[in-house]
Amino acid sequence: MATLDIAGRKVSVTNLDKVLFPETGTTKRQVIEYYVAIAPAMLPHLAGRAVTRKRWPNGVEQPSFFEKNLAASAPDWLDRRRMQHSDRVVTYPLFSTAADLAWLAQQASIEAHVPQWRFDGDSPGPATRMVFDLDPGDDVDLAQCAEVACEIRDMIAEIGFTAFPVTSGSKGIHLYVPLEKPPLEKPLTPAGASTVAKRVATLLEERDPSRVTATMAKAKRTGRVFVDWSQNNGKKTTVAPYSMRGRATPTVAAPRSWEELEAPGLTQLRFEDVLERFEEHGDLLADLDPPLPMEDRPDKLSTYRSMRSASRTPEPIPVATGPRGEDDTFVIQEHHARRLHYDFRLEHDGVLVSWAVPKNIPDDPGQNRLAVRTEDHPVEYATFEGSIPKGEYGGGEVSIWDSGSYELEKWREDEVIVVLSGEKAQGRFALVRTKGDQWLMHRMKDQGASRELPKSELPKSELPKSVAPMLATAGDIRDLPDGDWAFEGKWDGFRVVARLSYGEFALASRSGKDLTERFHGLSSLADDLAEHEAVIDGEAVVYGADGNTSFELLQGSSGKNVRFIAFDLLHLDGTSLLKKKYSDRRRLLELLTTGLDSVIVPDTLTGSAEEALAASVERGWEGVVAKRVDSIYQPGRRAHTWIKTKNWRAQEIVIGGWRRGRGRRTGGLGSLLVGVPGPGGLRYLGRVGTGFSDRDLDALAETLEPLETEDSPFVEELPAADRNDAVWVSPTLVGEVRFFEWTDSMHLRHPSWRGLREDKQPADVVLEIDPKA
Repeated sequence: MATLDIAGRKVSVTNLDKVLFPETGTTKRQVIEYYVAIAPAMLPHLAGRAVTRKRWPNGVEQPSFFEKNLAASAPDWLDRRRMQHSDRVVTYPLFSTAADLAWLAQQASIEAHVPQWRFDGDSPGPATRMVFDLDPGDDVDLAQCAEVACEIRDMIAEIGFTAFPVTSGSKGIHLYVPLEKPPLEKPLTPAGASTVAKRVATLLEERDPSRVTATMAKAKRTGRVFVDWSQNNGKKTTVAPYSMRGRATPTVAAPRSWEELEAPGLTQLRFEDVLERFEEHGDLLADLDPPLPMEDRPDKLSTYRSMRSASRTPEPIPVATGPRGEDDTFVIQEHHARRLHYDFRLEHDGVLVSWAVPKNIPDDPGQNRLAVRTEDHPVEYATFEGSIPKGEYGGGEVSIWDSGSYELEKWREDEVIVVLSGEKAQGRFALVRTKGDQWLMHRMKDQGASRELPKSELPKSELPKSVAPMLATAGDIRDLPDGDWAFEGKWDGFRVVARLSYGEFALASRSGKDLTERFHGLSSLADDLAEHEAVIDGEAVVYGADGNTSFELLQGSSGKNVRFIAFDLLHLDGTSLLKKKYSDRRRLLELLTTGLDSVIVPDTLTGSAEEALAASVERGWEGVVAKRVDSIYQPGRRAHTWIKTKNWRAQEIVIGGWRRGRGRRTGGLGSLLVGVPGPGGLRYLGRVGTGFSDRDLDALAETLEPLETEDSPFVEELPAADRNDAVWVSPTLVGEVRFFEWTDSMHLRHPSWRGLREDKQPADVVLEIDPKA
């Protein structure tokens, strides 16, 4: 069983590649990633509310069930409340952290439902919001629901209320109305909120009974919008804002703007769309829910305390945030945990605001160091040195590397500038947030710094125009002898070769395709290495919410969030390294990139091959690449000195045709006919009909249309069930699929589409089979 470390909590996860949405191929991993990423927006609308879960343990095409009571196996760190029902006592979970939402998704609980009240101690409190559920009857579309939503908005605005729209992710629209703001003089009970909502719905029905009904009976809903007021009842729940829905495709109860409801073309949104919107616009429901009462609201040290136990660690654990000091103390602690890093802390507003700086603070203005924002620490931590027991959070030795005072120049949510006065750390430093908890720490230049040479004065040498990357052979690494091999992670991205020359930058795919513009965000590496010429072999990747690389996210990326993982150095400042040993090339690569945030050089896996494989599985990686430590670099060759093992099966394929869809895919692309190159044409591997999003299907149909041909590109005649209605295409497009296993006839069993491989040509495609299997 693997674990994810989320906000200091270890969340056990299983079956991450299990497909929960067969129509789109969406896996449990993607559902977990969504909930973790959307947590900052979603949690305020769940806080303090009893969460009922709707679970689809075998995917949305199989039966589901509601779960109220929290199982005994639930993790101890989940907050919970016991509530008396008419026939029993139910223990409900309360969600307040991203780890809570990751646990929700791990249970295949695709939907979270909550009431309109928050707990007051252990009892239901007053309603904090009112909800209208606009449910379209037969022959009614979402646009008509939007029209009724606008009418409700205008009606309640006359009595001083504000409404917030949410497309439900199913068929209709939810309207939320905050109740703990004027014009109310006192809180409404759930019964009172239900009465108000029913009155609004009834008035709408009286105004236009041909379009609106407030009657529960389904027979009354045909051709009308049913305004369901009953979900304000204290015993009822509504699917929470930002919750995914258990529909055929992974839609979401998505907050919308009124401008969207008034414009044509309103549709339900999928989870990818919601994440993009949140990143661009923030939470559109930020003004809906009131903050928790002060006694229930976490203070700045709540997260710190939740991750530690006074009985198990010597660290200071005060019961409350301490009194505010002079806000002028800094400390840098050397922390020998699982991996050595340095903790940089600034006293600010009663706590030590903290960052983990893996390679310590920069000592040169030309360096930018990664700094990861961590939980606030108590002021007392500024003098802490000692041993945190193994197994506890941050287990390892802590010592003070430097401390002193600082002068504050700027403190904003995304930028901090300070002047440090310590024994070792002296000078002006800037911390700039780049994304989420990721920051850059920069040492600002002193006045009178030495002049940088212009590019025209830099020495020139001859770089190779292109280098075809060396390839690994598929195989089993478990029997490899200790000491002769190094083990790297196998990353889920595009193989790229970066060519750098004194600030100039070019990026090429494995097949030689120019990817410089596609991954333009990686050009910062050229700026960081502006005094060098180099050729670096690596991978363009996008990291998901779980910290792992995701090919699916890379395909949909605009390029802004793409990172460069480097794993080999082929040329440096006029010297070819192709004939050097892997171990020497790796050491030079690490030295060249030390302190740079524009490139990632992951540590090699330690221990035996078996231990390396186990570590890769635990971390959720795609697999492992074993490299002989004395191996030279062989451009363009698939050598046995590099061996790759995948933790799940994948196969690159060439598209040779497609079949027309049925059901909801009628008139469009239904499945792909795929193969691998062989003598005389394509060798048939089977039909791929799952894993496509609607966008994938539309894009593929448009791309395949000009490639249509009259003749089959496959060397054998396909089975009748596959060739009937087939449309043949010229075999020029490369894609990738995941699959369960090979059949006896060497066809793909249960393949699922992953995406096109723009970085590869048909000639690059080979069967990914361990020759020993």
